[in-house]
Formats: sequence, structure tokens, C-alpha cells
Amino acid sequence: MSGEKEGSKKLTREKLAAGLYVFKYIKPYKWYFIWGMLALVAGSLIFMVFPGAAGEMANVAIGKDTYHLGLSIEDYGWLFLIILILQGVLSYIRTVFFAIVSEKGMADLRKDLFDNIITQSIAFYEERRVGELTSRITTDVEQLQSVFSITLAELLRQVVVLISGIAIIAYLTPGLSLLMLLTFPVIVVIAMVFGKYIRKLSKNRQDHLAETNTIVEECLQSFYVVKSYANEWYESLRYRKSIDSVVGISLSFAKIRGLFFIFIITVLFGGMFFILWRGAIMVQNGEMEAGDLFSFIIYTAILGGAIASFGNLYTSVLQALGATERIREILMSNTEVKIADGEKARTSAPIGGKIQYSQVGFAYPSRQDLPVLKGIDLDVEKGQKIALVGQSGSGKSTIVQLLMRFYTPGSGSITIDEVPIDQYNISDLRHQIGIVPQDVILFGGSIRENILYGKPSATEQELISAAEQANALEFIQQFPEGFDTIVGERGIKLSGGQRQRIAIARAILKNPSILVLDEATSSLDAESEKIVQDALNKLMMNRTSIIIAHRLATIREVDCIYVLENGKIVEKGSHEELSSISNGLYSHLASLQFDV
Repeated sequence: MSGEKEGSKKLTREKLAAGLYVFKYIKPYKWYFIWGMLALVAGSLIFMVFPGAAGEMANVAIGKDTYHLGLSIEDYGWLFLIILILQGVLSYIRTVFFAIVSEKGMADLRKDLFDNIITQSIAFYEERRVGELTSRITTDVEQLQSVFSITLAELLRQVVVLISGIAIIAYLTPGLSLLMLLTFPVIVVIAMVFGKYIRKLSKNRQDHLAETNTIVEECLQSFYVVKSYANEWYESLRYRKSIDSVVGISLSFAKIRGLFFIFIITVLFGGMFFILWRGAIMVQNGEMEAGDLFSFIIYTAILGGAIASFGNLYTSVLQALGATERIREILMSNTEVKIADGEKARTSAPIGGKIQYSQVGFAYPSRQDLPVLKGIDLDVEKGQKIALVGQSGSGKSTIVQLLMRFYTPGSGSITIDEVPIDQYNISDLRHQIGIVPQDVILFGGSIRENILYGKPSATEQELISAAEQANALEFIQQFPEGFDTIVGERGIKLSGGQRQRIAIARAILKNPSILVLDEATSSLDAESEKIVQDALNKLMMNRTSIIIAHRLATIREVDCIYVLENGKIVEKGSHEELSSISNGLYSHLASLQFDV
């Protein structure tokens, strides 16, 4: 039990620290924030002059002015005009300054949040869904922006109104003000109790809303699968259930707030009517002037509105604290790379490309009890071409993932040019490795943008040359817009062979020292495969190349073939050597694909 309490206290401190942490994004614009706050306070104080002046004007009108200021009705008219003009100017300054703080501060936050997300390790993405991360950078940041642009200002304004209003009515009508203030502590206590439940429901609602966003993104990203399985009904049902869950939580949230409003209305306005009744009796008995009662009524209404607004404002702040906690979790997490390293990597010296695996063992972090690689030994000389062959799950792709440091080997070592790969800057290392995957993912922009992704600073001539070497220039020039042709979401407007050639052109432009071909032609028809294979042959020239292949016809000419089974290398040699091994795994696979 004590452990739970300690954890709860710790969690509360973390949430408070998370809230204060975000203020560092406001610091560069602190003077805008300070001047905005000063304008807000000044405007609120000037506004509080209005009810008192209106009551005194009423007293002057009936010839019973209380404070004998010597002002006529016309003078009060000019005073009200000055108050309104000052209010307008100060409101404009406050609005613009807070907009500068919230827009620029939250823009900086979004940039850092995005940078921290894209520099995380593969394991980070395996533990989180895309919709959840999208929600952090959109919905949660929007909540914070609303707090800095509206809620904090409004909260401070209501505090100023409350304090100054109580001081004024305590001076003007001490008897009535004491009666009114009897309800204030009760309302504050109830607001804190309700706020506890409101905060819990608000955070729960945000989490469930993030889940609905995830469903939408997954469905849209995989709509080919949805369509091919005719599972629109299933996705609709899944989304409806998620939305209904959000609705249920939102209704509970609304009921709690509704109960809070019932309390506010009943206690606050009931007390106000009772106080006004007492004030009318005091005027009747000559204990106060009618203008003073008029001022008291206005001040009471203003104070009532301020107190009633604290519920909503408190809720908004609590919602933002929940959002801040989730954002801070990402911002404080350890990143895999630094943004600046990626830019420097483009000018780093090329490596030789000699690769050596020595007794490498590995199991994925989420499945430590299932070893994927068991004592792998590989020797690849500079410029050599090797192939990895084996059934699905034998560890072929894992070998490449370890080379790119997506994961760390559990045992053994991997070196490039006889230097352990963990001694390389991770961005430098990955810049030296080019991948042409089976399932090419293109960005939704133009062909030009997708090829230039390999080298954003490339010239037009380099771009054309890369496309030509990839056997892509001909089909690109057939499009009316040429290189500016939009490829659509994930390259949907291009055929499989065209997407592969765009990926090859991108790799050529990158000019890596080590090349990885992961089933690069396995999903193509015979004609497209021939064109793509020719482009791949050009790409592999004078580069250390690792080919992951199921189709053995594409690896006949490599220098060495490694055959994997259950995470171990069981055979290695050339195509002819391995084919001649009777009862060998490679010869068995070859017999299934060739006429032997």
C-alpha cells in the first residue's frame, strides 16, 4: 500500500515537472509573454474601474454621489470612452503577443518532437503505433498551444478580476461582501474534487482518441489489403467500436462537468439572489446608496462569472498537463542518432567495404528466448558479391539489419574494414550502405524528389545520369511532366518495375560503398525483371554487394553463396559447387526452381 502511495506521489511530481519542462519553449519569447501578461493585468484592472464608476454615475444622477469626485454625467461618459479605448488597445497587444509566444513556441516544440521521433531506434517504433505518434505531434501540441494562447491568459485575467473585485466590494460594501464570500471556499474545494475526476477522464479520452487515429492511418496505409480481402465492413466495425468507446468516455466526462455546473449554478446564483435581496433591504433602510448597490450587483456578476470559469480553465490546464507528460516522455527519451550527424555523413570519406561477421548470435529484444542467428561467420572482401539464401525465417534479413545497426548483436562481432561497426558514427555507417528492397516505398511527391532523396544536393545532370543507369530515364521521359510527375501515395501511380528502377536510381545517386539487394526482383514479371536486373548489375559494379534472394536464377554469378537454415550457415560456395552437393539444402532448393 505504501508503495502505491509513493508511486502516486512520484507520478504527480513527474507530471508537474513535465508541465514546467514545456516552458523552456516559451523562454526565447519571454518578453512577449511578460508584456502580454502586463497588458492583460492592466486591461483587467482598468475594466474593474467600470462597475464602480457606473454606480457612482448613478449616484450623481440622483444627486447623492458618495465619493464627491466632482465629475459630471458628461465627464463619466468621456471616462467610459477612455476605458473602452484602453481596453481595446491592451486586448490587441495581449492577443498579438500571446499569439507570437504560442505559435513560435509550439512550432519549436513540434520541430524538436519530430526530430526526436525520427531519430529513435527501430525498437522504439516496434513498441508504438504510427497513429499514437501522430496524435502526440498534432492533438497534444494543439492542446498546449491553446493553453499558452488562451487558457493561461484567461486564467490570469480571472484571478486578477477575482482578487481586485473582492478588494473593491470589501471596501464599498463590507457587510454584503462578507456574506458573498462565505460561498467561495466551498466552491474552490468542490472544484478541486471535480478536477481530479475530470483530469482522469480527459487523459483517458485522449488516449482512446489516439487509438482511433491509429486505426484510420493503418487502414489507409494498407487499403490495398483491405480492398483485396473485401474487409471494408471489418474496418468500419473496428473504427465504430473505437469511436463508441471515445463517446462513452466523453459522455462520462460531460456528466462530471455537468454535475460541476449544477453545483456552480445552484450555489453561486442562489447566493447572489440572496445577497441582492439583502442589498435591497439596506438601500430601503438608508444604509447604502442605490448606485453602490448597482455597482455591487455588477461586481458580483463579474466575480460569479470568474468563479464559474475556473472549472473550465482548470480542466483545460489539466488536459494540457496530460498532453505535456506524453510529449516530455518522447522528448526525454534517448535518440539513436543526431540530426546534425545525418548532414555531416554526406561528406564523410567512403569506406572500403570489407565485411566480417565473427560468431554472431542474436535474438530480437521482444523474443529473447528465440535465437535468430547462431554463430554466424561471414567474410566479404571489398567489391565482392555474396548472396544469402534460405527459407523464410532463417535469418537472412537479420544479418543485414545488424550490419546497419538497427539492432546490436547478442554475441560475436561485426567489422567493416577491420573496424568494429559500433566504432563508426551510426549516420556515417548507414550513409555508406544502400538498400534496394523488395517492397519499394516511395514518397508521395514527384519522381525527382524520390530520386534526389539519395542525394538532395545532386545536380540535374547527376539526376539524369542516375535515372539513365537505372534504366528509368526512358519511362520517366514518356510522362508529360517528366521528372516532375507525381508518383502518388507510396508510389501507387507507378508499376512495380518502375518503382524498383526509381529505387535503384536513388541508390546510384547515393553512391554507397556497400549495397544490399533484398529480394529486389522477386515480385516482378519476366520483362521487368530483365530490365531491373540489368540496372542492378550496373549498380553492383565495384561495390561490396549482399544479395538476399529466393529466386536462385538471379545469383548464379555471385562470388559466394551462403545458405542459412535455422539461424546457421550450413553451406557456402559458388552456384556450381553448391549444386553439386548431393542431398544439400541448396541443391534441393535449386531442384525446385530449375530443370536439373
